[in-house]
Amino acid sequence: MLSRIRFIGLTFLFLMIALLGRLFFWQVIKGKSLAAQAQAQHLEGQNITANRGNILADDESWLAASYETWVVYASGPELTQSAREIANKLAPFLADDEEDKESETELQVAMRVEGLLEDRESYWIPLKRRVPTEIKKNIEALGIEGIRFERHEARIYPEGSSSAHLLGFVGKDNEGVDTGYFGLEGYYDLVLAGRSGFRERESNPLGVPILIGSNKQVDAQYGVNLVTNIDKGIQMLVEEKLKKGLETYGALDGTVIVMNPRTGAIMAMASFPNYDPETYYDFKSEDYTNPAISKAFEPGSVFKPIVMAAGLDAGVVEPDTKCDICGEPLKVDKYFIKTWNNEYHKDTTMTEVIVHSDNVGMAYVGQKLGADKLYDYLDNFGFGRLTNIDLQGEANPKMRDRGTWNIVDTATATFGQGIAITPIQMIKAISIIANDGVEVTPQIVDKLKLEGWEQDIEPVYGRRVISQKAADEITQMMVQAASDGEAKWAAIKGFDIAGKTGTAQIPVQGHYDEEKTIASFVGFAPSHDPKFAMLVTMREPQTSQWASETAAPLWFGIANDLFPYLGIHPDD
Repeated sequence: MLSRIRFIGLTFLFLMIALLGRLFFWQVIKGKSLAAQAQAQHLEGQNITANRGNILADDESWLAASYETWVVYASGPELTQSAREIANKLAPFLADDEEDKESETELQVAMRVEGLLEDRESYWIPLKRRVPTEIKKNIEALGIEGIRFERHEARIYPEGSSSAHLLGFVGKDNEGVDTGYFGLEGYYDLVLAGRSGFRERESNPLGVPILIGSNKQVDAQYGVNLVTNIDKGIQMLVEEKLKKGLETYGALDGTVIVMNPRTGAIMAMASFPNYDPETYYDFKSEDYTNPAISKAFEPGSVFKPIVMAAGLDAGVVEPDTKCDICGEPLKVDKYFIKTWNNEYHKDTTMTEVIVHSDNVGMAYVGQKLGADKLYDYLDNFGFGRLTNIDLQGEANPKMRDRGTWNIVDTATATFGQGIAITPIQMIKAISIIANDGVEVTPQIVDKLKLEGWEQDIEPVYGRRVISQKAADEITQMMVQAASDGEAKWAAIKGFDIAGKTGTAQIPVQGHYDEEKTIASFVGFAPSHDPKFAMLVTMREPQTSQWASETAAPLWFGIANDLFPYLGIHPDD
């Protein structure tokens, strides 16, 4: 009897210890996770998506905009109808437009959805993405148990590939979050994206909200709209002319930038080949890079006005200073510097050096300046450093360090060879001349805007790089170069234009290719009160290697349409 009592006592003790151990496991060891699960069942949370800001042209028409789309998905355990029955009901609403190359017919949709709905255990069975709100409402009207919707935001670019390099695109980051890449989408991603909100409320086990329960909400902050300086009319004109020019001259690629040199406002920027930002995933990653801000090139003779402006500002030459070494090729170390046409003019003036694009005359200016002073002026003009344009992806080709330039480096740099720059650096530098010698930062966005609020982004002016006198003198030299230089046949009569051609050989495996060139023309108009500065570059034109026969006529062709568009009248 005593042993039986002991056995029962031990049994109860063992059960007590086991019960206490189990309680300790659930309440202490697993307490936090169970509490979190209970709270998750008791509290219903929902993210509130922030609408991404729009990107607008200067007239506030859309360049990029966001719109609401939905993912249609099924919750397997909640489905009450057969897979075939549901699929047949959904198919008419999920079938694509027949004009879409990747469209699905109703039959194809029905077969695909039926197969997906055979899985009755998964709570997330995506059936269709990017479904418009109108289609969502039609599906909701069917009243199918277990068919649900998740809101997504899609990005649309109404002009297609127009301004693609300027805009960039919206893709997914490593966590699946919408993120801007390249161009404005990348540079202003935080501003455009806004901040998501959150809603939390108490509900019963059936998911029905408790009226007197806790209800918390943090509203989403919508993204800010960007109003740019881009003029759609000019942008479309530039793209049309550039595309036609590349075809006409057989060039591999090309870039055009149009900028207001007084304010830094970029009115148009185009490069070809380009891509469609809405279907960016169909293109190669190298297509996303904007050549206007990221592609380095040797500028050739469009660089000469910059070096001559430095010489004029430093006082080492005047417009009528005669070059006493220009009567023959110039030997520098073991190399000979020659003119582009092998014609030489003894005692040619500095103005004639620019008009005739004389390499020997430019080397003469370099000798007068000296390597260090030339370097300092080029640095002040912005070469070797970022322009700080508000676009993601700007590159910065470096100059050789100050004090390391030898006589060959100094000589070749004066006519734009042996030095690498980007198109945006070139247009900024020429705009310093057009802006009376004062630096201004290139700027895409003019203001930030939300409903009832806006903030202007003021022009950013920098240092005075050259004097007003030097700017006026080099401007007059460029006016003469545009009207009397090698591209004079393409010039527009009656208009006051300051410009300069540039034909640069392309370095290939340690030497310069004799036939492959980069053809450029840079200029501004009217020269006395510039309304625009423009750079045109083309890589490897096939009809002619000379800029005077390719880039220059394209520049003047665009300018001819810009004059009436901007209200610029002839001077005579």
